[in-house]
Amino acid sequence: MKIFQREQRSLFGEILDWMLTPLLLLWPVSLALTWLVAQGIAGKPFDRALEYNVQALSQLLVVAQPNQAQFNLPLPAREIMRADDSDQVYYQVRGVRGELLSGDTDLPLPPADEKPAEGGVHLRDDEMRGLDVRVAYLWVPLDLPGNPLALVQVAETREKRSVLAAEIIKGVMLPQFVILPLAVLLVWLALARGIRPLKRLEDRIRARTSDDLSPLDEKAVPLEVAPLVSSVNDLLTRLKDSIATQKRFLADAAHQLKTPLAGLRMQADLAQREGTSTAELKRSLQHIGRSSIRATHTVNQLLALARAENGSVSPSLQECDLARLTMEVVRDSVPRALDKRIDLGYDGGQPGSPGLQIRGNPTLLKELVRNLVDNAIHYTPSTDAHPGVITVRALPDPEGQGSLLQVEDNGPGIPAAEHALVFQPFYRALGTEADGSGLGLSIVQEIAQQHNATVLLEDAHPDAVPVGLRVTVRFAT
Repeated sequence: MKIFQREQRSLFGEILDWMLTPLLLLWPVSLALTWLVAQGIAGKPFDRALEYNVQALSQLLVVAQPNQAQFNLPLPAREIMRADDSDQVYYQVRGVRGELLSGDTDLPLPPADEKPAEGGVHLRDDEMRGLDVRVAYLWVPLDLPGNPLALVQVAETREKRSVLAAEIIKGVMLPQFVILPLAVLLVWLALARGIRPLKRLEDRIRARTSDDLSPLDEKAVPLEVAPLVSSVNDLLTRLKDSIATQKRFLADAAHQLKTPLAGLRMQADLAQREGTSTAELKRSLQHIGRSSIRATHTVNQLLALARAENGSVSPSLQECDLARLTMEVVRDSVPRALDKRIDLGYDGGQPGSPGLQIRGNPTLLKELVRNLVDNAIHYTPSTDAHPGVITVRALPDPEGQGSLLQVEDNGPGIPAAEHALVFQPFYRALGTEADGSGLGLSIVQEIAQQHNATVLLEDAHPDAVPVGLRVTVRFAT
């Protein structure tokens, strides 16, 4: 199956894209807006000229006898109106009944829905002889009964307006063709300078040796990068602690394995000596067997602790019956308890009982119970005068909605001052004569943390001697 990986992006390129893309998109919008503004600016002086011409022609409209409107345009004035080299100028004068008094016949009339009204000069865009024109028109009241209105219109093609608008566009936009690349260059330089502290931070990190896990200087980076550096420092601190723990763990493991291995080698040397009797050889083999069992137990607990700390099985959580898991471990541990003449029993809820369903990894949970039971068997002495008794319980939590696992014995117990210390790998309570690795409670604590559970140590029989030990693991819902 082909795995598609997300393409790695450059932070520099990402920021540059987000800065330049709006600039490049707004530039054509600016061009269009400038064109519209230029059209309006270019048209204003020519509109004022058209208004002046209309008003000038309206002064030539007079009333003659008998009660008729007349328009007399002197020839010099007519030649002046036709003297424009760029645009064509048209005019039209119509009487009160719409009759043509002078000018161009085919000049379009004002819109039909517009009522003639006395007032200022009106402007509109129209078309004449296939050309776009700008028309100025004026309704002129005549000195006749009822003050009827005559129409005076002057139209001009739009060539000069387009030329002026184009000149304005050139004057505004041409400098932008120089400014835009310069702006892009300045943005690129500013961004390159802005991310330079990241490059210096990278150089400082690369210059470090592999064993240098000291924190980075948060004050030597920009404020925006400080949270990232703080997170890296936190990671370095945790990594440093983890490496120190691993080194200590390896040193302790080597120390714990050294004793049984040395015993194995010594007993093997004794068994190989000349003149060794059968009885001595048998004793050496018994010592070798006990040392190998101890070494195997230590290695198995080291592997269990490594698996628990690794947490690789934590995603495979499922619904587990705490009572069933506990009873299976107790059943498997009965032969060992009988060998030590210890009364091992289960006194808790039955499988399927309410309040004993928890979500967890069954393999790790059984490892947790097994270590608690093994510890209790290992450290609980049993004599005729004082028989060893171990009771295991799986119960609903009376103080909440969770579940409880309890392993109680009548052994020597653990002093309150050492309750926090016994969870450290290889730590063994003072005054304990039993031979152990000191890993059991470390494994229990690690597995409990992965299941959001807490571990509590307390005296099982505070008023008796020995006081015994009760280990309670509380699982939350």
